[in-house]
Amino acid sequence: MKDFDIEERVKIAVGNFESGYNCAQSVFLAFADIVGLDFELAKKMSVSFGGGMGRMRETCGTVSAMVMLAGFYCPVEDPADQEARTRNYAMVQRVGGAFREQYGTLVCRELLPAAEAAKTDPSPSLRTAAYYAKRPCSRYVATAARIAGKMLKGEL
Repeated sequence: MKDFDIEERVKIAVGNFESGYNCAQSVFLAFADIVGLDFELAKKMSVSFGGGMGRMRETCGTVSAMVMLAGFYCPVEDPADQEARTRNYAMVQRVGGAFREQYGTLVCRELLPAAEAAKTDPSPSLRTAAYYAKRPCSRYVATAARIAGKMLKGEL
């Protein structure tokens, strides 16, 4: 993997979110080049995880992005390789645990204000100044990008 600056990737991830990408895409796209993925392919791979998986408000999209990135950091090439799978799952638990330690949950509906958490229709919210003002998601994007960066640098 090529070298990178974690805080620069955090800025990229937050910038992605503030330019209209969903939470999962924002984190995943910040590291697409690091894990060797084409940007357009990475957008398609990560889009459905936004809003806690298609706005179902389940696992936070930023956490889903970290989990997808864990697959590149701790790959399981052979499905019979139990040691590799254990390493991967252990890393997933570490990144998820680091996020949970900071926010108390991995669940989108528990991270959002109640009025926003109740919105589960598939139509995404318009990205306006009011949207960004009432949403804590930029903070979650930054945290997840920082955790993912530490993982990809072997610091987690």
